[in-house]
Amino acid sequence: MDDLTAQHLDRAAAIASEHAAALRSSSAVDVPARPGSARHATTLGLTVSRVHGPTGLLDLRYVPSLSVVLRGRKRSIVGDDDQEWGRDRFIITPVDLPVVAGVIDTAGDAGFVSAVWKLDPVVVGEVVASMSSSTHASPEPLPRLGTWTAPLADAFARLLALLDAPEDIPVLFPLVSREVVLRLLQTPQAPRITAALGGTGPTVVARATALLTGRMHEPWSMDRLARELRVSESTLFARFKDATGMTPAQYLKRSRLGEARRRMVLHGDTAARAASAVGFRSASHFSRDYRRAYGRPPAADAVAAREQLPLAPAV
Repeated sequence: MDDLTAQHLDRAAAIASEHAAALRSSSAVDVPARPGSARHATTLGLTVSRVHGPTGLLDLRYVPSLSVVLRGRKRSIVGDDDQEWGRDRFIITPVDLPVVAGVIDTAGDAGFVSAVWKLDPVVVGEVVASMSSSTHASPEPLPRLGTWTAPLADAFARLLALLDAPEDIPVLFPLVSREVVLRLLQTPQAPRITAALGGTGPTVVARATALLTGRMHEPWSMDRLARELRVSESTLFARFKDATGMTPAQYLKRSRLGEARRRMVLHGDTAARAASAVGFRSASHFSRDYRRAYGRPPAADAVAAREQLPLAPAV
């Protein structure tokens, strides 16, 4: 990372740290709250967290967003893609996505600091339409992690700086948000954004994720999903994989496992009851997939995950 990019991200980390307590309550956070931070963050579409200890793996659902680590390192699992990353990278989530993530390094006393900025599909569509050169899908698989540029880091730091200048938000936020989107579209991650955002209506990928999430207990197949969406299987498969990094089958399995885990941890469901509720037809199949995903049998993992709840951050 060059010095200029590092300076911009240092500035963003300092601002995020000062506002973290008000933006995300957690017993793991001990930063003094800034008055009005939560309200201003909601206006800006920002969620900021600061954590002072490693966490276990947490089941999260990301809406279309830009996720960044400003201090420390985290582990993120999307489908079969398992990566550790820090502030030299960022992740674009173009559609509603089930993610397993946890903090693995808190950068010493400074604490782990992260930020998630919700992407507005209308803004993305407007910026794409106004660009002099269009963005095209890459013929090669995209890396899931993006690399910062100095202009992108500067724009993102100025977006966070609006937390300190709420009186400027009505005028500057529309401008800065479009600049952040523009800088993202100027990176190799552009096809991931345009694969599922922009345009005048929901994309095939967004419609597919909505079906799989909302009706996960049903017995889905590629053929049935493609017929419901009125697209070819090859088109659906390619666009879904480009946007999410997973196949529809992998997405469905991750969604089911995450929801089953939530039911066991929060509601005390048995493994058999949770598995049946989310669409698993075989208890042994569920147990095998669950252990592969979380490293422990369902019942033992639910107990351990329940103990982590008081420290659960937005990572």
